[in-house]
Amino acid sequence: MPRGQGSSVSTSEKPKVDQAIDSNDNRRKHRRGAYLLLGLLIIFLHGSWSVYQIQFGSLPLPLDAEKAGKRGFSEASALKHVKYLTGLGPHPVGSDSLDRAIQYVYAVAEKIKKTAHWEVDVQLELFHTDIGANRLSGGLFKGKTLLYSDLKHVLLRVTPKYLPEAEENLILVSSHIDTVSTTEGAGDCSSCVGVMLELARGVAQRAHGFKSGILFLFNTGEEEGLDGAHSFITQHHWRNSVSFAVDLEAMGISGKSTLFQGTDHWALESFAAVAKYPSAQIASQDVFRSGAIKSATDFQIYEEVGRLPGLDFAYTDTTSVYHTKNDKMTLLKPGSLQHIGDNMLAFLLHSAASPKFLKDAQQRKQGNTEQDKAVYFDILGKYMVVYPQRLATMFHNSVILQSILIWGTSLLMGGHPALVSFAISCLSIILMLIFSICLPVVVAFALPYICPFPVPYVANPWLIIGLFGSPALLGAFIGQHIGFILLKRHLRRVYSRTKTGLAPSTIENVIDLEAERWIFKSGFVQWLIALILGTYFKVGSSYIALIWLVSPAFAYGFLEATLSPVRLPKQLKVVTLVLGLAAPVVSSAGLAVRMADVIVGSIVRIDRNPGGLPDWLGNVIVSVAIAVVVCSTFVYLLSYVHISGDKIILGLLLFISFGLSLALASSGIVPAFTADVARSVNVVHVVDTTGIDDGNREPVSYISLFSNTPGKLTNELADLGDEEFYCGRNMTTDFVTFTMKYGCSSYKESNTGWSKSEVPVLLVESDSVTGGARQTVVSVDTKSSTRWALGINKDEIDDFTVQVDSEKIVPLGDKSEIDGWHTIQFAGGKNSPTKFQLTLYWSTKASQREAKAAAEVPFLIKLRTDVNRVTPQVARVLEKLPRWCTPFGKSTSPYTLAFLTALRVNI
Repeated sequence: MPRGQGSSVSTSEKPKVDQAIDSNDNRRKHRRGAYLLLGLLIIFLHGSWSVYQIQFGSLPLPLDAEKAGKRGFSEASALKHVKYLTGLGPHPVGSDSLDRAIQYVYAVAEKIKKTAHWEVDVQLELFHTDIGANRLSGGLFKGKTLLYSDLKHVLLRVTPKYLPEAEENLILVSSHIDTVSTTEGAGDCSSCVGVMLELARGVAQRAHGFKSGILFLFNTGEEEGLDGAHSFITQHHWRNSVSFAVDLEAMGISGKSTLFQGTDHWALESFAAVAKYPSAQIASQDVFRSGAIKSATDFQIYEEVGRLPGLDFAYTDTTSVYHTKNDKMTLLKPGSLQHIGDNMLAFLLHSAASPKFLKDAQQRKQGNTEQDKAVYFDILGKYMVVYPQRLATMFHNSVILQSILIWGTSLLMGGHPALVSFAISCLSIILMLIFSICLPVVVAFALPYICPFPVPYVANPWLIIGLFGSPALLGAFIGQHIGFILLKRHLRRVYSRTKTGLAPSTIENVIDLEAERWIFKSGFVQWLIALILGTYFKVGSSYIALIWLVSPAFAYGFLEATLSPVRLPKQLKVVTLVLGLAAPVVSSAGLAVRMADVIVGSIVRIDRNPGGLPDWLGNVIVSVAIAVVVCSTFVYLLSYVHISGDKIILGLLLFISFGLSLALASSGIVPAFTADVARSVNVVHVVDTTGIDDGNREPVSYISLFSNTPGKLTNELADLGDEEFYCGRNMTTDFVTFTMKYGCSSYKESNTGWSKSEVPVLLVESDSVTGGARQTVVSVDTKSSTRWALGINKDEIDDFTVQVDSEKIVPLGDKSEIDGWHTIQFAGGKNSPTKFQLTLYWSTKASQREAKAAAEVPFLIKLRTDVNRVTPQVARVLEKLPRWCTPFGKSTSPYTLAFLTALRVNI
């Protein structure tokens, strides 16, 4: 890099010195004031928030049926469907309310069929599934086998009447009708069903010009482990005609439905070409597929089992309400359904009528072409950028090589002084990251002891700006300032030998300006390293590193660099910072805010085994994420602060911001949870028979209270004093799919509300040894329950099969495990079987345990059956819980009545 770009001058020739740095008075002029620095900070933060609002917060005006017309999309019409479905209350698999929801969707689909264009053929089917097994082994499905039966789906196929071949080339649009047992599911996913019904109405008026047909699948069983999609893609006779899949999902409620998974460049390009309000982020795909977000969508089934190309969309606003009572109509933002409806209608009309799209989809499905991965993102929700991953790799490698060449040339020209300066500037990056993480992490550890709740910011996420953002920014500055001081010491030694003709005051000023430039350029190094790593590991969102490297580098090169080796450095211009950060802020600031919001919203359900994680862990995750964002994005801005005379004032402002936020959070003035953003608290009536073999003759019955949100249940118990709850870590309950390690239990009046006829039975039918191999047959009777989970001890059992009547639904082989257990989960409709035969094949290396007491013998198999019934005791507790508490449901959660039983190894 040329001398003017910050290389240390190693010549003894007396340089020409600008008059602006000849005196101490002029030196003081170069010290930026607090108002300027504060103004830059406000511009940066306000600009980032504005980008977020434009990119994720601006929604189109909702249209009524009259304005949308016969062929357009009307949010008002879609909301009528959402209103009906949410009015049914929770409608999980096997419930009467789900039957009514299916009947409603079928009735609306019949009306669409009757009113379709006369040249359009509409086929409607109510598909009743057979018993099946989902044996995916990756991600959330590791260590599991998912069984299902008696599911019902509504299928609506729209094709041009006079083009029979369109029936063999279908674009699948899919979502699910069912909800978890704890929510009416306005966002997840009644809104998706409403959108699909309105899309089907519009498509049925315009399909006569299509080259491909469109199949709308309204499935059930998604919330139990993607069972609905799996049953369609493995059982239905139309499955082989599908060449492309679109999945609509929700991980929050309303807002923009963002494209967060896409398989191929040509598909993404087709969507980008026609979407009216594009919202797409490959960064979300990177995070989702990394496993950082413990979730899955039907798209995984279509991609992995069906081998289909496709696109996946989801709402991510207010993720804290996900699967809780607050996923309700009143929180749906106007324009949310119009946004995804307009985008999807345009895409479906374009792709179904395009011969090229049809050809690409067919070739991809048949395996004639490899998956053509792409980088994609939107700019302010107005324009979508899509380009092939291979092009991104080539371009990134070019930038990396050029950057290394420029840095190498610069350091070679600067000699040893420049190499040392470069090393110190790199050290400043490390120090910046260390201090930026350490300060907010200290706060994260302290919050559980200071505040009423360990995570006091869930209902008011803006608190994290003061609680974690201010310490992170202060720590980043401290770390960078240490590097700045070390640079000055090094440069002072260099200039004492090479600038003997300059006045001491001038030398000090030159040292300040030279150190400032090295610190600014350390941002180039930081983002260059990020770009190298992202390119090497083929991270799609590494385009962010590219923009944060190239844009400031160009601004610096045009406005700051000089080819003259004798001119001394000048102060960095403010315009360099503004122009350099404009493109990075526009391209990624909104995404950073959205990611922070999603992380905060996910904290309410972070503890998958209640009480299994430290109370401070959620805070640490948030604080580290904030610190990384601060270090990455403020590296350039902070370099302008070091020669300011008002550093203390800025530090005080950060302290005030932190102190105010801490006071609001610790005092409870700003509540941690509200009625609309509530804490996860589950109430389950447990009937436990696992101890009967230990000498107990009667089941143990109690009310269990636990939370997936970090923290004790002290505040919740304030209104439950007369319910005789006892809390602690000695209240451990093994629910098969998870373990409650901290919770509360009450035995008050718990022996009513259930009957012994509902207690499941595990019976050993045979136990034999043939040819040295032990085999045990166990009959499983779940009684009235059609939703259950069974754990098999893989330390003792090599393999197993599951049989219903004479049909073997789970064959031998391919059984993964987690922590030594393989879990079978079953969910089905009312007519599902309740009797199964489990054949266990023992491990030849099974340990021979000699226990003094039966209690020391581990379980061989353990079973939990769920009954979707609220007992009087549970109803009483739910009624007394504070309004800021809500049950949280998922595929592994028990219903409000759960039965536990088990067999031990010494059967």
